Amino acid sequence: MGGGRAQVNKPHKTRFASKASRHAHKIDKVRSGKPESSHRAAVKGARAARIQQSKAIRDKKRAALLKEKWSSIGSSGAPRVIVLVGLSSSANVGSLAKDLLTFAEGCDGKLRSSTVASPTYKLRTTVLQAPYGDLTSCMELAKVADLLAFVLPANSLYSSDSSSPIDEFGSQCLSVFRAMGLPSTAVFIRDLPVDNKSRQELKKAATSFLSAELPEDCKFYLADTKDDLHKFMWLFKEQHLSSPHWRNQRPYVMSEQVCIKPDDNTGLCTLQVSGYLRAHNLSVNQLVHVSGAGDFQLSQIDVFKDPCPLNERKNSDVMETEDNGIQIVNTFVPDSSNQEPLLVENVPDPLAGEQTWPTEEDMEEANINNKQRKLVKRKLPRGTSEYQAAWIVDDTDDEDNDSDNDNQAGSGMVIDEQGHADQGSDGSDIDAVSHFTEKFDEETVGDTEMADEENLTKEQIEEEIKKIKEANAEDEEFPDEVETPLDVPAKKRFAKYRGLKSFRTSSWDPKESLPPDYARIFAFDNFTRTQKHVLAKITELDGGTKDCALVGSYVRLHVTNIPTDIASKLCHPSRRIPVVVSGLLQHESKMSVLHFSIKKHDSYEAPIKSKEPLIFNVGFRQFTARPLFSSDNINCNKHKMERFLHHGRFSVASVYAPICFPPFPLIVLKNRDGEQPAIAAVGSLKSVDPDRIILKKIVLTGYPQRVSKLKAIVRYMFHNPEDVKWFKPVELWTKHGRRGRIKETVGTHGAMKCIFNSSIQQHDTVCMSLFKRAYPKWPEQLYQV
Repeated sequence: MGGGRAQVNKPHKTRFASKASRHAHKIDKVRSGKPESSHRAAVKGARAARIQQSKAIRDKKRAALLKEKWSSIGSSGAPRVIVLVGLSSSANVGSLAKDLLTFAEGCDGKLRSSTVASPTYKLRTTVLQAPYGDLTSCMELAKVADLLAFVLPANSLYSSDSSSPIDEFGSQCLSVFRAMGLPSTAVFIRDLPVDNKSRQELKKAATSFLSAELPEDCKFYLADTKDDLHKFMWLFKEQHLSSPHWRNQRPYVMSEQVCIKPDDNTGLCTLQVSGYLRAHNLSVNQLVHVSGAGDFQLSQIDVFKDPCPLNERKNSDVMETEDNGIQIVNTFVPDSSNQEPLLVENVPDPLAGEQTWPTEEDMEEANINNKQRKLVKRKLPRGTSEYQAAWIVDDTDDEDNDSDNDNQAGSGMVIDEQGHADQGSDGSDIDAVSHFTEKFDEETVGDTEMADEENLTKEQIEEEIKKIKEANAEDEEFPDEVETPLDVPAKKRFAKYRGLKSFRTSSWDPKESLPPDYARIFAFDNFTRTQKHVLAKITELDGGTKDCALVGSYVRLHVTNIPTDIASKLCHPSRRIPVVVSGLLQHESKMSVLHFSIKKHDSYEAPIKSKEPLIFNVGFRQFTARPLFSSDNINCNKHKMERFLHHGRFSVASVYAPICFPPFPLIVLKNRDGEQPAIAAVGSLKSVDPDRIILKKIVLTGYPQRVSKLKAIVRYMFHNPEDVKWFKPVELWTKHGRRGRIKETVGTHGAMKCIFNSSIQQHDTVCMSLFKRAYPKWPEQLYQV
């Protein structure tokens, strides 16, 4: 009837279901307490929570922005600093500064100060002029500027003398400011014609000229008439000003008044700097840095009544009044238990490095060695005890043993399994010729130091400069190649060098054979974690008021133990820039090894050697350093030293300097005889790490004399057979890509038989790479005022 097919029903699916789902129809939904659309309600509640969280974040940002705005333009904030910079020699910066101050103060009388309060605009303003032609002063003023205003005369836009309204010094200033990190910028256009149409055309021309050189948010203002200045002041009051990140991390004071209080017959004095406190609260227990002078402690902070208030009716609680009428509101004195000590260099214990308590294994090894010594029969004087015999040195060791067994005895350069290559057990050569290595170590290509310029004539100085330029060109064409000296054995001349089986994978202990200068520096177990804790303390300091001067208040800082001659230079009437005192974060006074990523500036053409004295501008600091240049290998923990800073590529400059917490911009200046310092390089702080391994590489070259397939006799790499045996374990390579090794010596003049992995050609060059660790030079004088 139905055919031969049998009906097959689907199996029941409850065997795959859970027990709760099988009995769900038996449970009353009202009694279970679960709503009918619980999933939909949960989704709706999560969305509402996200909306509420986003609203809370927006409200927090809005409140922070309003707080910053009112603190910057209100009576409780510090005056806004406008720095006027001329882009050409024809820019009249002085007249514009006078017009701005007179218009902001609202009177035609004589100006008393560079800081004025404007009740009309409810704004306090400080106007400073950057001296044209002085690059260092312009840099120092740009570091404290809230608004960097460039002055452009209108006649330079249609002048036929030049194609651009910016001259050489103006373009140099712009490049330096960009490298430092620009604050908010503006352009003032002066000396405009009377008719409105020409004024607008000149403004468009200035915008087209300078828009590529300045940030996108840079504003252009006409600055001739009172209406122009009124428009600027009204917009400037409402403008949200940006500043470099490094400046926002530290409190600082720009001096309004500076005076000296000498101490009694000590050669030191107390520098009193008065001004508005900016960026953060400042604790009296903090260390401070005086720009150009160094790091010091505070002995007192006086908080004054605001000398330039917006509203005269507001009075603060006055504790006392000085003779000059300035009213002191509060005074902070440091707590000796909480004051941060002024540590610059570590003071090591010369006996603490090697004193360790012997373990049981060391004692057993010493007993075995003593038993072996007793087996050796020695001729001793009658009545000599065993203790006395231990101090008697045998004179039977001969340094000039059979040269044929030198390799078997282990006197040559040995390469271990990990790729190390080190000197053998014969340490007498190293000790005997230490003066050779010290004398010749600086004589490789690019390492010669110029003699004292005071004792040289003009012709000798020109000859030295010519030698440096030739060495720079030779280093680019033949990098790392050096010649083996004829009068000194190679194993003595290159006693500190070793061979590496692989530059990338061979191990090198960063704590091995460190120089004495490393005992004077500080290091961190985890620098990133330390930086996080240090920045958190600044946030805590802003939240509290104990022993702290509040941001925006007018203070007088008593900086102690400053040398009198340095303080007198800071207070000299000819000084055209204010003194800046900045608060230091924890550990920032201590010396360590800093690594900067730098690039040679396009306008600087002279060669820059490693370990050459340069002026480093890092934040508010300006110090002298002798950097060591090296490459930056991403996939390797070893980095190759570079003898010169070459054009067109970034290098890493390692220096001994006070600790800084990145990010920090870097400007490198080079002193020139009788001229302003020239900008040599720009960059940024990369890391603080004393364990960074920088290896100096040298390449010894030889030339094949006779070639037979895989074998060749190589000459002129060494000049005696002992050197060939010493360097026998080190691998050879050729400029055509062959790899080989030394088999044996040939003759008595340093020729050697070598075997390669492929046929070698007669015109090929045989090379040997040797390495040693290099370190930067300690600066003779860190700060130069």
